[in-house]
Amino acid sequence: MTDKETTVEGLSEAQVVEYLRQHPGFFVDHDYLLREIRVPHDSGRAISLVERQVQVFREQRDQLQRELGNLIAIARENDRFFEKSKRLLINLIEAKSLEEVVIMIEESVRNDFGLDCASLLLFGNPRDYPVSNIQVLPLKEAEAILGEMIHSKKAICGRLQPRQSKCLFPMIDTEIGSAAVISLHNTEHLGMFSLGSHDQSYFDRGMGSLFLSYISDTMSRLLPPLLSQEKSRASASATT
Repeated sequence: MTDKETTVEGLSEAQVVEYLRQHPGFFVDHDYLLREIRVPHDSGRAISLVERQVQVFREQRDQLQRELGNLIAIARENDRFFEKSKRLLINLIEAKSLEEVVIMIEESVRNDFGLDCASLLLFGNPRDYPVSNIQVLPLKEAEAILGEMIHSKKAICGRLQPRQSKCLFPMIDTEIGSAAVISLHNTEHLGMFSLGSHDQSYFDRGMGSLFLSYISDTMSRLLPPLLSQEKSRASASATT
């Protein structure tokens, strides 16, 4: 016979448990039992059920305090990230050219966010966007390297394959440990916006990407007129 089947005055342990569940006020009427019942303790000595309950409440309180502290820390970090994102978006709105967009992104990423690098990849003919520090590839060529990453509506975070890293960060000679990549699209696929870190765990696959989505949405609306402007300039230069 197992411990669960041990009977006390004709009652099994399961019956006792079920009885107490159906009569939650039992120990209210028999509170003296709480002081008499002894339960094991980590110290090796037996303590009363009341002491054990107090201990459990303290452990739950400490756990809740730790969780609350973590939530407060996350909220503060999100506030700081929001302010940095807002400054970047305001600067991008005021940009008058693709070159200014690149300069503002690089300054913000390094000075505000403290990241190692950022990159803007555009889809199209490289001759249409003769701007330094911008990688330009035909969409089909980029799809062959980046795959479904291009069509994802959410940011993709984590480690990149070497050829993906080279495609997204062609100006970076050092290894990209982890990255956050999000597509830029309006009525068509415009390109990819990427943030990179030498730390392999910085951009965890489970990290949130809400603010990166805000930046992507803004850039996707700002880029079309700037791209059209660059195409016109490139066309004019080619005819002169």
